[in-house]
Formats: sequence, structure tokens, C-alpha cells
Amino acid sequence: MAVEVFKDIADYLVAAEVEKREVVKVTKTMKPDLTVEEAYQVQELIVQRKINEGHRIIGPKMGLTSKAKWDQMGVSEPIYGYVFDYMLVNDGGVLPFSDLIHPKVEAEIAFLIGEDIEGPGITGAQVLAKTQYVLPALEIIDSRYENFNFTLPDVVADNASTSRVVFGNALRKPSEFDLELIGATLSINGQIKELGAGAAVLGHPANAIAVLANMLSRKGEKIKKGDIILSGALTSAVMLNIGDFVSGKFDGLGEVTFSVGE
Repeated sequence: MAVEVFKDIADYLVAAEVEKREVVKVTKTMKPDLTVEEAYQVQELIVQRKINEGHRIIGPKMGLTSKAKWDQMGVSEPIYGYVFDYMLVNDGGVLPFSDLIHPKVEAEIAFLIGEDIEGPGITGAQVLAKTQYVLPALEIIDSRYENFNFTLPDVVADNASTSRVVFGNALRKPSEFDLELIGATLSINGQIKELGAGAAVLGHPANAIAVLANMLSRKGEKIKKGDIILSGALTSAVMLNIGDFVSGKFDGLGEVTFSVGE
């Protein structure tokens, strides 16, 4: 019976994404007692469905990677979702606003993984040793829920609000930087809207990847060579509007941009 409910929730959330319309959160109507563990089961159904449709996973992404967000949501660890190939927007490209519901953008550091990373017990240092490159990124989150109103299980089930990603073209060795000290600015139409640094992500972005490896190990899964992983937001998220020109500038990693079309 539970499996049927999870499938119904997955169908409900996929339909919202495909039809580009916001819906009432799952915990308000379909399953008020949805747990985080059950929400990951829903997420897995959504991921498998996309794979069955021919989409390819680019890599996982981390969410809720700041202590402030933990306090806000009443949690003690981050969450994760998955980025698919259809979510990629070229650096300097155009994001059609009509493809989304109520998008927001945030600046992140992405990790291109050079070797499999299998928990438990993984540390940030071990992640850095197995990271081939780091690169700048802008993540566009787009919760399928009305007014971005959700509980923790709701957002996990909704693939952690994953929507679109713009990766920069600068691939740099992580050993070239103190990643926790990398500063980033997020600008809209030439105006700086948000500032952040690598330390905003659990003290160091590699720590978020380590937590991911350890969370995946509970399910017998691992981070795979070739994954490109979004480590978490350096900045707060900013609402997007048609006509916006968005720029993320990262110390030593360069700039990533996109425009918002109709």
C-alpha cells in the first residue's frame, strides 16, 4: 500500500514539473505523516522514472548546507537530490522563464569527481584527494510547491527543488585553492544581490561532499567517478524575472552567466 502512495506522490510532483505549475505540499494533502526516509523513496521513484525516459544523471546536488538552514528547518544534516542532463544551461546561455514555475538562483562550487568515493567515514580531505577539478556554477532552484512552502520531507521528495544548472568553463585543481576562502558575488543586471564564501558550506565545500558520501553509504550507494556535484549554496537564493542578466563571479574560478528569456 505504501509503495502505491509513494508512486502517487512521485506522479504528482513530476506532473507539476512537466506542466510547470505549483502544487500544494504533499504533507498537507497526500501524506501528512511523510517521513524523510519515505521522501527519499519517492525521490528514487522520480529519479528512476527520468532514467527510464532516457535522461542521464550529471551528478547529485547538496541542499541545506548551512547551519542557519538546519536551524530553520530543524534538521541535523543536509539533503541531496539529482541533476539531470536536461537541466543544463550553457554558460552565457538563455534560460526560458516559461520552462519553470518560480525560479531562484544561487552561486555554488561544483566538484568533478576523479575516483569513486564510498562511505562511511569519509572526510573532506579524502574528498579533495579524489576530486579531479572544481568549477563555478549557478544553480536555479524551482520548488514545485506553492510559494516555496514546504517541510523537509516535502522538499526531499521534490528532488530537493532541483531545476537547472549553469556550469562555468574554468576547471581548476582543488589543490590550487583554499576553497573555504573563495568568495563569490551573485549579480542581477549588474547589481550585486548576494555575497558569500566557501566556508558558508559546512565550513568547507568538500565537507558537504563527504557528508553526501556517508549518507549514500547507508543505502549501499557511492559517489561515482565522473559525477559533477553541486556542493551547496555560497549565497542566498535570489528570485528571477524575465529579462534578467545573471552573473556569478568566483575568486580564482572566474565568472558564470546566463540570461532569463520569456
